[in-house]
Amino acid sequence: MTARTVLTIAGLTLREASRRKVLRSIGVLTVALLALSAWGFSRLAAEAEFGTLTSGESRLVASQLLNLVMFGMSLITALGTAFLAGPTVSGEIESGIALSVLARPVRRWAVLLGKWLGLVAFGSGFVAVAGLAQCVVVQLTVGYWPPEPVVALLFLAAQTVVLLTLALLLSSALSPMASGVVAVGLFGATWIAGVVGGIGQALGNDGVAQVGVISRIILPTDGLWRGAMHALQDPAALAQFGFEMEGFPFLSEAPLTPVYLAWVVVWVAMVWGLTALAFSRRDV
Repeated sequence: MTARTVLTIAGLTLREASRRKVLRSIGVLTVALLALSAWGFSRLAAEAEFGTLTSGESRLVASQLLNLVMFGMSLITALGTAFLAGPTVSGEIESGIALSVLARPVRRWAVLLGKWLGLVAFGSGFVAVAGLAQCVVVQLTVGYWPPEPVVALLFLAAQTVVLLTLALLLSSALSPMASGVVAVGLFGATWIAGVVGGIGQALGNDGVAQVGVISRIILPTDGLWRGAMHALQDPAALAQFGFEMEGFPFLSEAPLTPVYLAWVVVWVAMVWGLTALAFSRRDV
C-alpha cells in the first residue's frame, strides 16, 4: 500500500510540474540557448575552415564552449528545479492542499518521498533531453562529440537531484519563493567558491584552494559539475593545452573519485532525512 501511495504521488507531482508556467519558461530558455549555441558553434566551424584555428585548437575551443553552454543548461535546470521544489512543502501547507492529502491514512514520509521522486524524474528527464540535444547540435555544427556524454548527463542529473533535495529541505522551513531563491543562491555561491579554489590551486595557494574543496563537500553541486565537465572535454586537447589553461573555470583536470560519489549519495540521504523529520513535525 505504501509503495503504491509513493508511486501515485510521484505521478501526480510529475503531472503537476508539467502543467506549471515554470516549465514553459524553462522550455523557452532552453530553446533559446540551443539556438544561440548552434549559431556560435557554426561560427567556430567557419573559423576552422578558413584556417584561422588548427584542428587541435578547434577541438579545444569546441570542448570548452560545450562546457560553457552546459553550465548555462545546468543553471536553467537549477532555476527550474529550485522553484518547482519550493512550493512542494510550504506552498501546499499554506494553500491547504497538504491537509486534504494528509487527512487520509498515509504516512508523511511516503508523501514526501513520492513528491521527491516525481521531481527527480522531471529534472533528470529534462537534463537528459536538453543535454543530448546540445551534444547533437555540437556534432552537427563542428563535428565534435564528447568522450563520455552519458557520464556527463548522469552527473548533471545528480546535480539536479542534490539541488532539489536542498530546495525541499528549505521549503520545510521557508516560504516557497524564499526557499527557491536561497537554493539558487547557494548553487551560485558554491560555483564561485569552486572557481576561487581553482585559482588558488593554479597559484599554489593551498589556503585558497581549500575554499573550493570545502564548498564541494558542503554542497556537492559544483563537484558534480566538474565531473560533468571532465566527461565532456576532449582528452587529447586537454593534454596539449591543459597546463596553459590551469585554473580556467570551464576546465576540469581530473574525474570524480568513487569516494566523492559515495559522499554525494550520503549527502542526499542525510538532507532528505532532515526534510522528512522537519515535515513530520510541522503543523498542517
